[in-house]
Amino acid sequence: MSYSELLEKIKARKIKVGVIGMGYVGLPLALEFANKGMQAIGFDIDPKKAEILLAGKSYIKHISAERIKAAVDAKLLDVTADFSRLPEVDAVLICVPTPLNEHREPDVSYIVKSGESVAKYLREHQLVVLESSTYPGTTNEILLPMFENAGLNALNNGKKWVAGEDFFLAFSPEREDPNNPDFSTSTIPKVVGGVTPKCLIIAKVLYDQVIVNTVPVSSTQVAEATKLLENIYRSVNIALVNELKMVFDRMNINVWEVIDAAKTKPFGFHAFYPGPGLGGHCIPIDPFYLTWKAREFDVSTKFIELAGEINTYQPYYVVERTSEALNSHKKALNGSKVLILGAAYKKNIDDMRESPTLKLIEILHEKGAEVDYCDPYVPKLPKTRKYNYAMESIPLTKENIAKYDVLLLSTNHDNFDYKLIYENARLIVDTRNAFAGFESGGDKKVVNA
Repeated sequence: MSYSELLEKIKARKIKVGVIGMGYVGLPLALEFANKGMQAIGFDIDPKKAEILLAGKSYIKHISAERIKAAVDAKLLDVTADFSRLPEVDAVLICVPTPLNEHREPDVSYIVKSGESVAKYLREHQLVVLESSTYPGTTNEILLPMFENAGLNALNNGKKWVAGEDFFLAFSPEREDPNNPDFSTSTIPKVVGGVTPKCLIIAKVLYDQVIVNTVPVSSTQVAEATKLLENIYRSVNIALVNELKMVFDRMNINVWEVIDAAKTKPFGFHAFYPGPGLGGHCIPIDPFYLTWKAREFDVSTKFIELAGEINTYQPYYVVERTSEALNSHKKALNGSKVLILGAAYKKNIDDMRESPTLKLIEILHEKGAEVDYCDPYVPKLPKTRKYNYAMESIPLTKENIAKYDVLLLSTNHDNFDYKLIYENARLIVDTRNAFAGFESGGDKKVVNA
């Protein structure tokens, strides 16, 4: 199949797309292709995910089982742990995690392993797109050599392949925001950068089939840097309001009231809000990818690193405020019973990636507190790369609330009964301003943190 034939096949929507990684990014992306009538194969190293999806069920709250079942029943979505099926597809989209290691340096092992699998089975004129958030240069420095050398095996004529001629390679950063009521995979504009002009055209035309607007850029490095800028922008501004929160707390000024007043300005200001720490796969991680890469060029990213320090400190600050609040009630944190409200990293979802609640539990345990949690979306805390708590969600009843010395609100889910909580809690530490307006004089039981 030639370049022009692949291009026409994509435009006619007669292609088959493979998506590596059936998580919060890969699964909705595969479903978008299926929704547009194109066959999609999801690849994942976890065979249990294939079993669940092929049964028409979902393991991600905001992705409905009905949507999955419809795609599977229509024979438009298949899921497998067998990577030898990669030659069946015309395009391979890599959507795998890019965490940090214990030294807060990039861990691109998932990209490397996925790339090795693709290179093993790569056939001529396949398109490969990396979507995982990473440092500028990853696509060209890691994946490109793998795929060039894929042509050296006997099956592929024993010569090095050339990007843009024998295969096509691009980078297009994911922009998923789980359970966002205003934007979904198909309605969020998508940045695309190719290794060559032909790579860019092929990748752009592919995404044009399912995305409302594609934004071509001059290189994969620009596309990779775009994703980092988006999340560094958020990290730095969140760090700013987190620092102001700590300053204003000392001044007895309500930071939430200050932000509400400031955002009435119709220009030059965008509201960001403090919290118990950063969560999700992007904002707590992406800035450190650029910081790490910048060292290669003898550049110190002081601004980014300072923001990281402030945001990383927030769970410790919340625990300090909790300890102070208990002390004002003549209680020590050591031995106190603490109920954390919310385990997911943001409200109304079940996504636990980098959730600050996990860090809060760790610090509270270290301080000698007895800790439970309540989250209607997370019935049991999952094992993560760093944490493995054997904890299950506590029902939010009047009797249960009254058992705890303090309730610490970490995630402000809409379906928490805040009136019930306020009326029955002895003490509340609120990191999300969810109890604003409940206090009406007398002894205050809500402490902002």
